[in-house]
Amino acid sequence: MFTSFFRSIGLARENESPENPGGLEKRVALIPSDVEKLVKAGCELAVESGAGERIGFWDSQYKEAGATIVEGEQVYKDRDLLIKLKGPSLQAIPLMHGGCTLFCMAHFDSYPDRANLLKKHKINVLAMEEIRECPKVIPDEIVLSKTAIQTKLNDETDLEPAETDVFVLGYNPRMVGGIRRLGNRNPKSLTLAQASRKSSLLTGSDSDTVVFFDSYDSLSSTLHKELQSFLGYKLDLSLFEKERGETEVIQYRETHPPYHFGMRRIQCLHETGRAGAGYGFRLLLEQSCKKKYPAETNVVVLGYGNVGMGAIEECYEQGAQEIRILGRTHTTAEKIIEHLQWADLVINGAEQPRELRGKNFLITRDQAREFLAPGSVVIDLVGGSASNRSPVENIIKCTFLTDPFFIEDEVYFSSLWGWPMMGFERESAIRYSSQITDILLGTEKLIRGLDHPSPGVEIAHVNRAKNINSSTGS
Repeated sequence: MFTSFFRSIGLARENESPENPGGLEKRVALIPSDVEKLVKAGCELAVESGAGERIGFWDSQYKEAGATIVEGEQVYKDRDLLIKLKGPSLQAIPLMHGGCTLFCMAHFDSYPDRANLLKKHKINVLAMEEIRECPKVIPDEIVLSKTAIQTKLNDETDLEPAETDVFVLGYNPRMVGGIRRLGNRNPKSLTLAQASRKSSLLTGSDSDTVVFFDSYDSLSSTLHKELQSFLGYKLDLSLFEKERGETEVIQYRETHPPYHFGMRRIQCLHETGRAGAGYGFRLLLEQSCKKKYPAETNVVVLGYGNVGMGAIEECYEQGAQEIRILGRTHTTAEKIIEHLQWADLVINGAEQPRELRGKNFLITRDQAREFLAPGSVVIDLVGGSASNRSPVENIIKCTFLTDPFFIEDEVYFSSLWGWPMMGFERESAIRYSSQITDILLGTEKLIRGLDHPSPGVEIAHVNRAKNINSSTGS
C-alpha cells in the first residue's frame, strides 16, 4: 500500500463542456475494477453519480469497489486529485480548491480560455495527452518488420527511393514497422492492396518495384503465382523472420538505445484511426452522392503513425482494394493533386508541429474545391481549433457528435472531437482507465504526488499552482 499524497480523489461524470457540447460524451475515466485498485492502495474515491452508466458501469458497481457516490458538483469539492476524461466546464473550475490537481485531456492549445481560468484559480493541471513513455518502448514485432525492410533493401537492392513503387500485399499488425520504414524512405508511391485477390498492381511492374508481404498470412493462389513470376524485389516478412529474425532483433536492441521519450501513455490512437475511417465509409455510402461501398472506394491516407495505421487497418478490413499511403514527399502542393483527383475518401492522420499549424496546410481549400470530385469525403483524425488549426484548411475547428460533418463545395468534411465515440465507447473507456490506473499505481507512481514526478509525467504538468498547499484532503 502506498502512503498516498493524493488521498482524496474525485471521479467526475463527463458533462457538457467546451469539447463536449450537448453532453453527449458517454465514457468515464475510471471503471469500477480500477477504482477498486486505487481504494486498496489507500485512496478515498468519490464518484459522481451516473459517471459510468451510459456505457454500462453502474453506481452500485463503484460502491462495491469501495467508492462513495456523490451528487453533481460535490465531486469537485475538497479533492486532492480530480480525474476526468475531457476537460471540465468553465462553471466547474471555481468549485475546485486552489492547489488541487486536475488530471484530464487538457488541450490547452485548443481551449486557451479554459487554460487561463484554471491558472487564475490556481489549479494544477496534468494533461493526459502529454504524458509520454520514458524510455520509449518498441515491441519486438515492430522491430522485426522494420529491420526486415532495412536489411533486405540495403543488402539486395541499389534502388533510388524516389523512383521506386512499393506495394504492400495484405496487412497484419506484424507489418506495421515495415510499412513505416518503407514510408520513411520516401518512395515514389506506397500502396496497400488486398491479398485475397488477383493484384492488377503487379501487372506491368518493372524490376524497380518492391513488394512487401507476409507469407504467414494466406495469400490467394493466383497471387502466389503472380509473385513467383514477379520481376521486382520481394520482401517476405515470414521468410526473413525464419532466416535471421531473432538475430536482427537482438542486434537492433544492442545498437539502438531507446529514446528518452516515446509515444503517449494515455491514448486510443489506433481506435481513433479505425473509428474515423469507419465513419468515412458510412458517409460515402449513406450521405454522399457517390453511394460507394468500401470495396469500390479509392482511399488515400495521409500519414502512417499510430492514428494513420489505425485508419489503414480499418480500410483494409472493410475491403478497400487499394489504399494509397502518403508520406511527406507525397503531400507537396504539386504531388498531392493526383491523389485528390483519384480519391473518393481522404483520411488525414498526419499531424504537423505546432509552429506550422495554421500556416501550412496539407490540403488547402482551393485544392479541395478544384480537385476533389463532388461527394468525396475528407476525414481529419488530427483536428484542432481556430487557435490550433488542422492540416486540412477547410476545417477551422473540430466537429462534434451534435453535428459530426459539414459540406463545403459539395465535399463532406468531418473532424470529430473524440473519434472513438463512433463505435468504440466502452472499449476505449476500458483502455483509458487501465492506462490512467497504471500511471497512478505502476511505474510512474503518480499517486505519490507531484513533488518528484517521473520525466514522462513532468512534461505533462502544464499548469503549476505555486505556493499552494495541495494536500488539503487529509
